[in-house]
Amino acid sequence: MDSFGTIGLIAIIVVLFFLFLYYVPVVMWFSALVSGVRVSLLQLILMRIRKVPPSAIVRAMIEAHKAGLKDVKRDELEAHYLAGGNIEKVVHALVSASKANIDLTFQMATAIDLAGRDVFEAVQMSVNPKVIDTPPVSAVAINGIQLIAKARVTVRANIKQLVGGAGEETILARVGEGIVSSIGSALSHKSVLENPDSISKVVLAKGLDAGTAFEILSIDIADIDIGKNIGAELQMDQAEADKNIAQAKAEERRAMAVAEEQEMRAKAQEARAKVILAEAEIPLAIADAFRNGNLGVMDYIKYRNVEADTAMRESIAKPQQSAPKKPKDKEEK
Repeated sequence: MDSFGTIGLIAIIVVLFFLFLYYVPVVMWFSALVSGVRVSLLQLILMRIRKVPPSAIVRAMIEAHKAGLKDVKRDELEAHYLAGGNIEKVVHALVSASKANIDLTFQMATAIDLAGRDVFEAVQMSVNPKVIDTPPVSAVAINGIQLIAKARVTVRANIKQLVGGAGEETILARVGEGIVSSIGSALSHKSVLENPDSISKVVLAKGLDAGTAFEILSIDIADIDIGKNIGAELQMDQAEADKNIAQAKAEERRAMAVAEEQEMRAKAQEARAKVILAEAEIPLAIADAFRNGNLGVMDYIKYRNVEADTAMRESIAKPQQSAPKKPKDKEEK
């Protein structure tokens, strides 16, 4: 039992020792002391209680002190960490900006970091400009020829506009709009192919970087390809549409003519029916005239003679059909 008790006591002492080193980071305090950073042991213990890693704060303070940054305070670093910021990138950005003579304060750096932008990358982009390749932009010149252009935009980060400024997508959209406007105002695609730098000059003169987090340094046209003859295709489509309209109108007129012809035939058939009905009433009228004494026998005979004479004239006026010839006998008797 004594051996087990001794082992348990040693284990408790070891655990308490590591807990002491965890909550009382003596090594970290000594490292800050020899680096020239003033931070008390009590402050390091309170950092543990506030759930702030003392190692990150101490490393940031040592880096700032060695770089000669005097506006970096412990309380501000803790506040930025508790706000969800990245104190390591903020201090790296401040050191890089100081070496590159870029005016960047601690408050501005923390604001950029909390805004969701990479402040260290922004400082690097401000020192070393970035080249952005635009996607192919299609535009049509006045003569109807389509051109497909690709551009390379060289931008530099604008530190003062990083908070609230537009990003790369806005730059690409504005450059594409400028390319379309420049090509669309050209009288011929040949002039654009001969002087592609005219597109760059027109686009740069529009101040496309206003309100963005970048400053456009140059716009270079990397490639221009000839696309379709949009003007000819539009004329062909218009001609096809005109042809379809003309065909539709002709079909409409033909349908109206057919309907009118059918109407005329119907009227003619109606007129014939009326004539037939009128002719059917003639014998009745003659019989009635006989009964009433208005028509005599001689008058009726004259009427029949007129009818016969009229029928004879009509038969003479019609061409006589030749009678069919009888086939001759093959063998003569």
